[in-house]
Amino acid sequence: MASIRKTVIIVGATEGLGAAIARVFYAQGNTVIIAARKDNGFAKKLGKRAFFAHADARQEADHKSLAELARRKTGRLDVYINCAGFSLWSPLSEVDELFFQEMIDTNLKGTFWGCKTAAGLLRRGGCIINVASLAGKRGSANNSVYCASKFGVIGLTQALAKELGPRGIRVNAVCPVYVETPGLKRALAQKHAPPQGKSVSEYLKNFSNQQSALGRLPTADEVAQVCVFLASDAASAITGQSLNVDCGVLPS
Repeated sequence: MASIRKTVIIVGATEGLGAAIARVFYAQGNTVIIAARKDNGFAKKLGKRAFFAHADARQEADHKSLAELARRKTGRLDVYINCAGFSLWSPLSEVDELFFQEMIDTNLKGTFWGCKTAAGLLRRGGCIINVASLAGKRGSANNSVYCASKFGVIGLTQALAKELGPRGIRVNAVCPVYVETPGLKRALAQKHAPPQGKSVSEYLKNFSNQQSALGRLPTADEVAQVCVFLASDAASAITGQSLNVDCGVLPS
């Protein structure tokens, strides 16, 4: 029997990790709605089952528009992935209202609106996947607001798994460690980031050697494959979990 092709919404998917997730779901024959604030042509290059939609993750109305687009294109929604977010380091003394609000609005509130919207359209057997971070499980210096936002994503994931479980909707998160994307490299080049202005490549190499059980970092494709697994029937008994994809940096 042929497998049923899914309709997948991925918020924050025109580059980096989100794009890798979109690429893997698309390769399996699914319809993929790629949402972001700017269209860089990625969806068009991916193929005829990929559609770009303008969306600001911080706005509930934009999430609702994505759900409506899925309804128009295929009449269904099977998987909703909240991947929009950003990383920015700052010592506590320099955190101001704008820094705090932008981080929380994008990383946590945006994820919440995505979950709320998805819950209104998903049917039994559907799932939500939130892209959290290893920083949602352990704190690090100059990273208080980002860690708080990602700890929040994990708490949200656990709570909604309990709330939506009776309807047959699963809610899980993935928690990557550093994944070498252009966005990560830009973030690590910031003044208060862990490399402290030194070579980002050298920092990541040392981090891998010293903290990873496998002596390397995960690739974006490896994180994407975990998302595909969590959306599959093989994971039908898995909900409320936040799975580390970290090559053994934080065994749990």
